[in-house]
Amino acid sequence: MAEATITRPAAERRTPPVRRRTSGSFPHPRARRRYWIVLSVLVVLAVGFAFGLLAWDNPLPVGSDGFWRIAQMRATSILVMAIVAVCQATATVSFQTATNNRIITPSIMGFESLYIAIQTSAIYFLGVTGLVALTGLPQFVLQVAVMVGLSLLLYGWLLSGRYGNLQIMLLIGIIIGGGLGSISTFMQRLLTPSDFDVLTARLFGSVSNADPDYFPVAIPLCVVASVALWLRSHRLNVLTLGREATINLGLNHKSEIMKVLFLVSLLMATSTALVGPMTFLGFLVATLAYQFAGSADHRHIFPVAVLTGFVVLAGAYFIMKNVFYAQGVVSIIIELVGGSVFLFVILRKGRL
Repeated sequence: MAEATITRPAAERRTPPVRRRTSGSFPHPRARRRYWIVLSVLVVLAVGFAFGLLAWDNPLPVGSDGFWRIAQMRATSILVMAIVAVCQATATVSFQTATNNRIITPSIMGFESLYIAIQTSAIYFLGVTGLVALTGLPQFVLQVAVMVGLSLLLYGWLLSGRYGNLQIMLLIGIIIGGGLGSISTFMQRLLTPSDFDVLTARLFGSVSNADPDYFPVAIPLCVVASVALWLRSHRLNVLTLGREATINLGLNHKSEIMKVLFLVSLLMATSTALVGPMTFLGFLVATLAYQFAGSADHRHIFPVAVLTGFVVLAGAYFIMKNVFYAQGVVSIIIELVGGSVFLFVILRKGRL
């Protein structure tokens, strides 16, 4: 007697599709394609806004000698935006990785408060001439050196020794920043109205605060520090896993944190001394970069963050200058949007 053969239905024989996964920085090929599409869009937007700032409202025809002369004068602002975008984006992403917290920025260490204290002290003790005396390449180098030196002093004191703690360092950084802010506010209340008006113009982050004479120092500092952080992307990826995992994988956690914080302080000091305080720009750029990149690899996050920062700055300046004719309020708008995004991220409980 022949055995009866049981045939399974076609629906049961059909195996479910399996999504291909890769062993690289992306979970699947679709994420990789999305990343390159996003990166291409950001490059196009960055080039478009940069060309718009050069060519929009330029009275001379494109390509003529007069056009390029006017464009060359405007190119200074674009170069400043690029420096600030690289400094703020790279520093914020690296700082959040080192602290293992995506809701704080390097501004928490008091860079902006120290900048405000230096500017306020100059005009309080020396008058407007003292504030003018702070403009120049030696004074710029001095401000950067003071900011980096104080941050290294704070890092070396609180992270070295037996009871070094990153959280205590952040807390003391907040306290120092608050103390410097209080001292600055006290001195500002004692200024004359004319001196206070001059000081207020310097305390808002603005591209117009930058002096082209600073570029021989600002550009090398920005390039060296940002390239050094990008080359340490693999180590930053390990730091993301936490202290215990970093030690188990053979890295000196405290030493790696110190090196990252030094490079971050160098970038933040350069950006703040160049254009002034921009507290929430880095947080806004980093938050958007994490969403756009779709990868936890810093080799891919850094380019997206830098391009996003340039697009935000150049786009804001282009729109406010040529549409609303209110170029001076660009930093205020960026801080408002960045602060709103910060509050939104804070309120998203358990989804940071």
